[in-house]
Amino acid sequence: MTATVLVLIKISVVALIFAIGLSSTPADLAYLWRRPRQLIRSLAAMYIVVPLVAFLLVRLVVLPPGVEIALLVLAVSAGAPLLPRKLMKIGHESYMLSLVVTSSVIAIVAVPLWLEVLRPLYGLTTELHASDVAVAIAKTFVGPIALGMAVRWKFPDTGQAIAEHLLAIAGIALIGCVLLLLVLHGALLLQVGWPSLLTLAGMTLAALVVGHLLGGPSAGDRTGLAMACATRHVGIAMVVAASVPGPRTAVLVAAYLLAAAVVSIPYLQWRRRVAGAAN
Repeated sequence: MTATVLVLIKISVVALIFAIGLSSTPADLAYLWRRPRQLIRSLAAMYIVVPLVAFLLVRLVVLPPGVEIALLVLAVSAGAPLLPRKLMKIGHESYMLSLVVTSSVIAIVAVPLWLEVLRPLYGLTTELHASDVAVAIAKTFVGPIALGMAVRWKFPDTGQAIAEHLLAIAGIALIGCVLLLLVLHGALLLQVGWPSLLTLAGMTLAALVVGHLLGGPSAGDRTGLAMACATRHVGIAMVVAASVPGPRTAVLVAAYLLAAAVVSIPYLQWRRRVAGAAN
């Protein structure tokens, strides 16, 4: 049952990424690349600063081995394909779409490199080699984005209409699968204890702060980068977690999603009030 749920989670993520591709244009993709300072700042926040914060948490807090591995896997699994469509309306939509596509492409190189760093330092053992992770990311994330953009180019009106419905359906499916995974293995969460779960929530809070501070002068872009840093790339994390023996790492990745949602809700409410007051 667990293996089936993990497969459904991956399918849901692929559907979300395909839908984002349907929503994107070449101009959206190029938005960040025409703004190199913003590009470097955004990628540094997601791929360097947040992982370093997670490494610091692992040093400061005594965590069970499974929790430590899950936290580190999440930390290096940067990418922002799960940003909700409504979040894009808070900031500059082209920035959000460009960030989603760019971060997924960069993940092909960055995530395998981080995993190679983690292996000797933290004893991370998986059946996947760096090249396997790179190929999996390319097939599972970059491929659907490219396919979605191709469909959007060929059928612009139809593609946009499909994207809206597919985003909603895939998002609901993903949430359902994550909750089912937590129900199936709720005992594991009790075993790791509240300190470990609070550490996962603390990572979310720290990631929000990192993204907000490095998001630049635009209030909307700060909100978007903060959420991108906090949500991480669950699809990449699940690809890696599935190669770790036992369900614990995958369950803790799912628990992080829940913790991220709980911690992010007050932040998003605050940012919406700020956006509303500015209009």
